[in-house]
Amino acid sequence: MRFTLIAVAAMAFACPVQAEDARTIIARAAEVAGGEAWLSPATLRLEGRAAFYAPDKPGVVRRAESYVMWRVLDPNRTAAHGPDGKVRITARSGGRLLFDVGYDGETTWNERGVVPKAEADAYWAANFGFGIIRMALKQGFKLELAPNRTIDGHALDMVRIVDPGGQATLFGIDAKSRYIRYMGFATPRGWHERVYDDFVFFRSPRWLQARSVTLFYNGVRQNTVYWDKVVVGQPIDPATFAMPVSYGAKP
Repeated sequence: MRFTLIAVAAMAFACPVQAEDARTIIARAAEVAGGEAWLSPATLRLEGRAAFYAPDKPGVVRRAESYVMWRVLDPNRTAAHGPDGKVRITARSGGRLLFDVGYDGETTWNERGVVPKAEADAYWAANFGFGIIRMALKQGFKLELAPNRTIDGHALDMVRIVDPGGQATLFGIDAKSRYIRYMGFATPRGWHERVYDDFVFFRSPRWLQARSVTLFYNGVRQNTVYWDKVVVGQPIDPATFAMPVSYGAKP
């Protein structure tokens, strides 16, 4: 009996269960998230609310009852951490504007006017990165497995996506559901992480959405966004991305 147990154990070590490779993990995550509709959305509008934190205080210091993001996505994006296509994010509290930032495809602006390019590049490099997972299966991208993690009780398979320019982004894919629960990357502000939770499926098109997204810099919580509404693939007025005249744009 002892010999038999030892032999079985030896066979188990000699013939481990084959784990999925990085490409298979990302492909499965994309399929679960919505397939082609999720991989190639022309536009996206997310509406919800947000809570903001200060690095030296334990609780919420500011809330946005209205937090809206409009996106026109670039189907040929290759850079992981910069604006692609067009984007605008507006946050309001009690009707009062907290911040408004946009990128019209060429120029970044906010409620104070045009943002200088160097400042804008640093801002987007510290804030954008999730969408690159939609490009990861295309030519020119490199996929690597990383050590697995457990976050909020969820076992994650970790995959590093390296874009054609050499920028790396770490994604954590739920080992059971294949939901995308984590993203991390190096930024001018330090190590940036996002944790995704409270998932729900929408229809027409089929779309998996995390209704809770929490952002961290160097391990310190910065804010949590709670998405209540998602609109995929519908036309967005180009004027949405233009800097308002009240911010200094020429009429």
